[in-house]
Amino acid sequence: MPLIEKSTYRPPAWLRGAHLQTIHPALFRKVAPVTLRRERLELEDGDFLDLEWSGGSGNRLAILSHGLEGSPRANYIQAMARALVKRGWDVLAWSLRGCGDEPNRLPAFYHSGKTGDLEIIIRHALSVHPAERIDLIGFSLGGNLTLKYLGERGGEIHPKIRRAVAFSAPCDLACCAASLGQAKNAIYMERFLKTLRAKVREKHGRFPESFDLTGLGKMRTFTEFDGRFTAPLNGFRDAEDYWKRSSSRPFLPAIAIPTLLVNAQNDPFLGPSCYPREEAEASTHLHLEIPAEGGHVGFGAGREYWSETRTAAFLAAP
Repeated sequence: MPLIEKSTYRPPAWLRGAHLQTIHPALFRKVAPVTLRRERLELEDGDFLDLEWSGGSGNRLAILSHGLEGSPRANYIQAMARALVKRGWDVLAWSLRGCGDEPNRLPAFYHSGKTGDLEIIIRHALSVHPAERIDLIGFSLGGNLTLKYLGERGGEIHPKIRRAVAFSAPCDLACCAASLGQAKNAIYMERFLKTLRAKVREKHGRFPESFDLTGLGKMRTFTEFDGRFTAPLNGFRDAEDYWKRSSSRPFLPAIAIPTLLVNAQNDPFLGPSCYPREEAEASTHLHLEIPAEGGHVGFGAGREYWSETRTAAFLAAP
């Protein structure tokens, strides 16, 4: 019953409230790049994935997956890479389709349940890196992706994949969409939609038959955006079908390696169904930690955030 009732996270006295804990790290934290060696992986479907590496010959490798409209350059990715490299891990951070320095080649870009791309990254890492163990770490959308991947593979997961950590994971996408659709979260919703609209407009220039831009500028929710674009581009019936089939929560009971999910109670992005207590209580592998504070991908503390220290400790456990 690995439900962690008492989290060790305590925010600094000056960092109070869900919004400050979410916004301050995103806007004001500065982290020097750690994953400096770049690689482009050409895919069989004609598209590509961009990778960034730190190291390449160590015994331990961590694969980091970023969140919605993020990238390997995000502060939380580079800070986690820094913390792990300091402790002896090599790191591979990757760009979800359409999140690199240039648009991906196909009409469809990434989505919350596209675990096939994570599988491609893992198989590539296994083929080119000598690590005896691989750990997976995901943030927000990347956390949902990581958890869903683990559950889909269950006991058949590659034996070199030993442990995993997910932070601020929207494991029920419909619930998360409803939370972000609330007026109090309009600033986050608009921030996401601004860059997603730009992606769609760029795609329309190359694939006009696949993108109807009518009313794009007036879209204010994921129900509208995912229903018009994400769902049909990726073979889903509508937004609700996409959310249902791409959420990681139904896959959590099948996870078969030690996995830590950390979702702050005050995360403004997450709703009640994003805290899978029942699954953690019934599992011998899923550890659910619910700090009272932390915001969304926050957990600020000092130069090294609590999330980074917590991850390193969990991955190093016997």
